Amino acid sequence: MGEGQVQSLSGLLNLFLELGCSLCQRSTPGELCQGCQRQIQRCQGSDAQWQEPLPLFAWGVYGGALKRAIATLKYDNQPRLARPLGHWLAQAWLESSQQKMLRQKPTVVPIPMYAAKKQQRGYDQAELLAKHFCEFAGLPLQRRGLERIRSTEAQFTLSATAREENLSDAFRVGKELQRHRSSAVLLLDDVYTTGATARSAMQILHHHAIEVVGLVAIAKPIMEARNKLEHKTSSSSL
Repeated sequence: MGEGQVQSLSGLLNLFLELGCSLCQRSTPGELCQGCQRQIQRCQGSDAQWQEPLPLFAWGVYGGALKRAIATLKYDNQPRLARPLGHWLAQAWLESSQQKMLRQKPTVVPIPMYAAKKQQRGYDQAELLAKHFCEFAGLPLQRRGLERIRSTEAQFTLSATAREENLSDAFRVGKELQRHRSSAVLLLDDVYTTGATARSAMQILHHHAIEVVGLVAIAKPIMEARNKLEHKTSSSSL
């Protein structure tokens, strides 16, 4: 079932019954009950690393209820979770000093899944997040500005060097962005870890003379956790 079919079915069901909370299944009129919403929002700690080569803005810390919400969105057939997460990210972004520093409104481009994986899942979570982010932020969206042209291994299993090799030539600029070229692009992803995926996407855009003003993400690991991950994966390659 495709993304549109999933959302249409969810909308139809809402007319007849109150869907449960996406995380705890308690009865609630929205995607999340108040308790789960509060738990997720406790993970907020908007973090900006607004420097080259890839300026970054993340809404929260990848852990606890936020980590569970992202996993539920991706793996438990709960695409409706993209709406509150995308709106919270947009609200924090609009309030940030980084957004106010930009000279022009960028076009948002989600970092895409491989087509076969998207077909299997029924939707691309980054694409859904970007849609709801743009709804709230008032920014233009290029859903297929980038295309992932080959399958890649899970990044967390690889060393730092292997991550870069794994993503080599993994993306191409989509026809949509080629036809309606934007002078500035803001990338969007669900989770930022080491940045290898985002750098690969940025490089292909730069190759086509398209400026990347930064990346926004729902979550990123705290620095200490990311350093441990880097050390662990680097050690395992020795």
